[in-house]
Amino acid sequence: MLIMRLLLVVVTLLLVILGGMYIFTRKQRYLKLAWQVVRFMVLLLLVFALLFVLERYVLVAWRVFL
Repeated sequence: MLIMRLLLVVVTLLLVILGGMYIFTRKQRYLKLAWQVVRFMVLLLLVFALLFVLERYVLVAWRVFL
């Protein structure tokens, strides 16, 4: 969980920096990079959520059946 919090802080800082660079330069590549970072972060959060659900419910239920 600590890794996810650290990653969220780093991604937030990156998005703020990319937004600032877009405001100052008006180059679309910074918005494209920011969009790619957001998509990657959402995908990563979904993977971690799936692993959390797997650990929480599936593995615990498996122990009950054994």
